[in-house]
Amino acid sequence: MDDPYADSDDQQEGFTEGRLRRAEPSRLDVGERWWVRRYVALEQAGYILRPRYHPNWKPSWSGKWNWRVRTFCEDSLPNQWRWGVIDATRKSDGAQVVLKKIHFYDEREIEMYKFFTSEPVASDPRNHSLVPYETLYLPGVPEPILVMPLMRPVYSPPFQTFGEVVPFLSQIFEGIQLMHECHIAHRDCTLYNFVMDAPSMYPNGFHAMKINLNQDWTGEARHLTRTEARPRYYLIDYGISVRLPPEDGPPLILPVPGGDKSVPEFRHLDVPSNPFPIDVFYLGSMIRQYFSSKYHGFGFLEALVDDMTQEDPSKRPTMGEVVSRFTAIRSALGSRKLRGRLVGRREFILFRFIRDISHSYRTAVYMLRGLPAMADP
Repeated sequence: MDDPYADSDDQQEGFTEGRLRRAEPSRLDVGERWWVRRYVALEQAGYILRPRYHPNWKPSWSGKWNWRVRTFCEDSLPNQWRWGVIDATRKSDGAQVVLKKIHFYDEREIEMYKFFTSEPVASDPRNHSLVPYETLYLPGVPEPILVMPLMRPVYSPPFQTFGEVVPFLSQIFEGIQLMHECHIAHRDCTLYNFVMDAPSMYPNGFHAMKINLNQDWTGEARHLTRTEARPRYYLIDYGISVRLPPEDGPPLILPVPGGDKSVPEFRHLDVPSNPFPIDVFYLGSMIRQYFSSKYHGFGFLEALVDDMTQEDPSKRPTMGEVVSRFTAIRSALGSRKLRGRLVGRREFILFRFIRDISHSYRTAVYMLRGLPAMADP
């Protein structure tokens, strides 16, 4: 009998990136089937996949006449991450982890992680590279598998105050600054490649696929605010990062478009360019797109962002200059500004009134508890 999970399926359909969607939750897609075949090996290595990926899995809603029942079954939820990435639980302590298969063309990512976990870079307080727990080499699997801690997207839950945004920017600026000092360009430092330390805000965890629900699928995942938890932020995804030591000559390489396609250098992909100013543009564009154009009150960053997104890359500041200027801007912000609520530019006036009252009460509680306005870790 033919193996329904044969690797030929992977060859025919596979190596596609992006989120895989399907209409029928009882059917495993090609990416999920790859993990089913490694379930036992992963268990022996100390990691348990969700029940959906057990080799003998049967949908828990099978035989139930009411289709609505399926929506309340945890195993109906497919893997919503890109092909080759899945969540799991570490047997030794129940920690939530992410398993990422490294393709042969992504092996530079492992080299980058090794670099950031070696001294003296590893102990530098500006190092915001997410450190893997370990690298697995399963029998019969040529590709290594990185075991990473489960993190949150930086935008979930939303930022509430300027005092929560400023530490985030401080951390990502200093993280990219350290990379550039090590002659490494990230080349895709968009909002989606920054993650947040989850346990500090979600001490009881959350579901990896439905991050607003708890692990047991029984209700909402309770969490603290950034002001209370003071999370640390990390850089991920070094798939197109590159190290260009000065002794190798001018740092000129062909640009590789990442998540933000508005970078001026991407208009001429056949012309070598310096990747370090591209990182600076990415960060400035991110601030403009997700903060200053979305909320009122970010005028204090306008001049810096304008310079970071200059059309001419030679006119953009270096990351050292960005950090220096941002540090001066940050030191000039008062407590009242930092505790101020982020007010959306499209926020309905009635909602604004209600949220302002709620925010005033919450701020008073924070002050009584002695919580600083700046949510530094």
